[in-house]
Amino acid sequence: MRRSASVPLVGREAQVATFRRALERAAAGRPGMLLVGGDAGVGKTRLVTDLARTAEAAGARVVVAHCVDLGEVGIPYLPFAEALGLLRTPGGAVDAAVRERPALARLLDPATAPAPAGGSGADQAERLQLFDGIACCLAAAGAPGAPLVLVLEDLHWAEPSTRDVLRFLVTRLRGEHLLVVGTYRSDDLDRRHPLRPLLAELHRLSAVEHVELAPFTADELRAFTTALAEAPLPDDEFDQVLRRSEGNAFFAEELVSAGVPSAGLPWSLADVLHARLQRLDPAVQEVARVAAVAGRQVREDALRAAAGRTRALADPTVLDAALREAVARQVVVVEGENLAFRHALLAEALYLDLLPGEQAALHRAYLAALDEAPGLGSPAQRAHHALRGHDLPAALAASYEAAHRAARLLAPDEQMRHLEQVLDLWDSVPDAADRVGTDRVAVTLAASDAASRAGHRTRAEQLARRAVDALDGDPARQADARNALARCLLDLDITVAAHEEATRAVEQLADAGPSPALARALALRARTLLELDEDENAREIATRAVATARAADAPEAEADALTTLAVLEVDDHDAAADALRQAARRAADAGDLLTELRSAFNLMTTYYYAGDLPTAERLLHEALDRARATGLAWSPYGVSLHQLAEIVRFVRGDLAARPAPDDVPAPALPAVLAAGMYAAVARGDDDVVARARALHDHWETDGSLALYAGGTHVDALTWAGRYDDAVAAAVELTGHLGRVWWEFFLGRIWICALAIAALAEAAETAETADDDARRALLAQGDELLRVAHTTAERGRPRGGRMGPEGRAWLLRAEAEHSRLRAAAGAAPADPAVWEATLREFDYGYRYEVARTRFRWAQALHAAGDAGAAEVEAAEALAEADAMGAAPLAAAVRAWARRARVALPGVRREGPSPLTDREEEVLALVAQGLSNRQIGERLYISTKTVSVHVSNLLAKLGVSGRAEAVAVAHRRGLLKA
Repeated sequence: MRRSASVPLVGREAQVATFRRALERAAAGRPGMLLVGGDAGVGKTRLVTDLARTAEAAGARVVVAHCVDLGEVGIPYLPFAEALGLLRTPGGAVDAAVRERPALARLLDPATAPAPAGGSGADQAERLQLFDGIACCLAAAGAPGAPLVLVLEDLHWAEPSTRDVLRFLVTRLRGEHLLVVGTYRSDDLDRRHPLRPLLAELHRLSAVEHVELAPFTADELRAFTTALAEAPLPDDEFDQVLRRSEGNAFFAEELVSAGVPSAGLPWSLADVLHARLQRLDPAVQEVARVAAVAGRQVREDALRAAAGRTRALADPTVLDAALREAVARQVVVVEGENLAFRHALLAEALYLDLLPGEQAALHRAYLAALDEAPGLGSPAQRAHHALRGHDLPAALAASYEAAHRAARLLAPDEQMRHLEQVLDLWDSVPDAADRVGTDRVAVTLAASDAASRAGHRTRAEQLARRAVDALDGDPARQADARNALARCLLDLDITVAAHEEATRAVEQLADAGPSPALARALALRARTLLELDEDENAREIATRAVATARAADAPEAEADALTTLAVLEVDDHDAAADALRQAARRAADAGDLLTELRSAFNLMTTYYYAGDLPTAERLLHEALDRARATGLAWSPYGVSLHQLAEIVRFVRGDLAARPAPDDVPAPALPAVLAAGMYAAVARGDDDVVARARALHDHWETDGSLALYAGGTHVDALTWAGRYDDAVAAAVELTGHLGRVWWEFFLGRIWICALAIAALAEAAETAETADDDARRALLAQGDELLRVAHTTAERGRPRGGRMGPEGRAWLLRAEAEHSRLRAAAGAAPADPAVWEATLREFDYGYRYEVARTRFRWAQALHAAGDAGAAEVEAAEALAEADAMGAAPLAAAVRAWARRARVALPGVRREGPSPLTDREEEVLALVAQGLSNRQIGERLYISTKTVSVHVSNLLAKLGVSGRAEAVAVAHRRGLLKA
């Protein structure tokens, strides 16, 4: 009979059509992912094999990589390392990526890769570099019309690092010529399976499509079995195949290939396999059993080495013949340098059929082969075989080695799991310390550090506390463990306990003189004091930490302490900037890219909040260039830099709509869009309210996102005339940020000013003078102004006064409150407070200067100074038009018409001296049209036009057409 790989694909038309559409999109630069799920044996591999042929025929490049089953802990990044290995050519895109992203060398050349720089910041930065390097390599492999199709088989076996890379890769898809196809077993995914959360995330992405393969229908199975047997099966035999396989393609194929009478068809898959294998030579059966212990796929040299240690296959001649026969009978197939079962179910069925003692013996055979020739496999594979072979000392040593390998590969989750395996085995191995070269406490602290870097914060704290408790008789080492515990507690926002641990660590280390451990303890203690608002103590300890770090050559601790000092120097931005520059240099010396980027971000914001926009903008672009060059463009601080780039552009008066950067990953997109809402509201985009509201779903993920999106939502609702909704949105936003940040976060001043502005608009546009309504508006405004002042007092930056933006918004709140009182008849207009507000905004906040100037003009006009009002309103209108601030420009024009203020292009309200027809003629005269052209446009005679022109010249008291146009503009008789 034929094998399924050699017969045409049966059914699956919908799935193939979905793939073809995705392939066409990838060829056009719209990347995506196709998730193919289904029960074991349903035909996933057969489908993706056919899809791969389809893709190659269409000009695509196809790379197939696999995940493998090694129990609880796999080989980090295995399928991506396999894929990049297949894509790598001397001097090609992969090598170029390695030069630009040095962390990528850890994956491709692990033997030569240096040890990690150390510290969670450095590790996280390198991991981002590694992920970014993988994504760049895959992106470079595709081209217009010739995309890369990356097939990842058996994602249900993917280890944590592979899942992390896949999440990173798919969420950042933008314009690459790339299609990722992933397969997984649906029946393996119980509710606790680690792939389930990732699948849930991926299914929410628009670039991801999901295909679930169902078993064959009866008609499809009939076509499939006919193709396999090269003739239709007898009806009774087909009925049994249908009933017993339940449409499962692999089971049906094995049933047909068993070749036994229909009445004797076995019930289970294992029985089917045995029925077929029993017809083979015993040596072939033994080879299959040995191969099954390695899983679906095994290196040929590793299989030979392990099989050669069994009695049946000890003779190389017998082994060679058995391997050739196994391939010839399609028990296994050749895949590159590996031998593989046609389906993992074959390996699993054969493995489960082995007695426990047989399983252990064969695992020990693989372990011996790997011990003799370590190049045959990884430390993780040695640990796997040692555990399954019940060699606990070997398992402990191999797990420890595997942890070091995982650390070099920047795979903290796997590192943690291997180290926890070491700790689990410790009591069962009497000479455990000798085998790993260190004691149990050191392993525990290393596991805690790995857990912290992997994001398992609670587990990190538990392990660090266990280490502290185990070191009661060793104060020096216990102090270092307390440092680790303090860091874990800070990560969990348990600040008081973190301060206590850091303080005790300092006390335990103080008598021994300067050391890196003491520097770290002092820096941690300073940071906790800062969080506890003990500024003077924090300054003293941070200064001591810097001196200690310099004496002990501990640059990471020095950078940490300098950053703390910079936060405390808010009243002197030059001193703060100097401290941050030093911190960035020391972080760079330590190889701590994230701390370097954090320092660069804080340096930029120091100048921004001091009102020095040119310097802030220059530093911003330098920091963004550095983030891009190091692969950290979309790290947390990279995202914040992109947000500030949008905000600085807006503050400087650039309101032009721009698409989000092509490379922005999906998780970072809401943050970037939120920052872009400032300009969108100022432009008056039609959908701006809906866009702001849509970002509400992301408030919980990022406080700054909530502030930007929520604040601009308040402003957008006010421009839309929905004043009650605007105030309600402000209340909701301040309540949310009060819970996640602090009640007196300084951004609340901005929110209060916007909310009072909404109340003032409501009062000015109210159609009735209901006293109760007026009092209600005033009461709300009074309370909002009180909150703004309280926030300015209690939320003021440490050690100093607010910067120009904060002061401007506080004055703006007072000015809007004065406008509210004037609209409600409670007080006269106050132009002075608007003038003071404008002076504060004049540090470079172009849009708010224009908006404030307009309000100042209104207050001047209400106070009786019409001439000054006309000057300020004209300037506000010119700026609004120049920036493209349509709502502001429209508001200025509408007010000028109502108030009969003469502005260029603004027609006053009130009776016009011109008739409607004369106004039409005047508008066309302003366009430079001749009498004849005007007549053609209005379908009247040239003589009639001449009469209208004469009449309007007389009414305007002018002698010529040009003068008429100028006077009409000044008097607001021409529409804008």
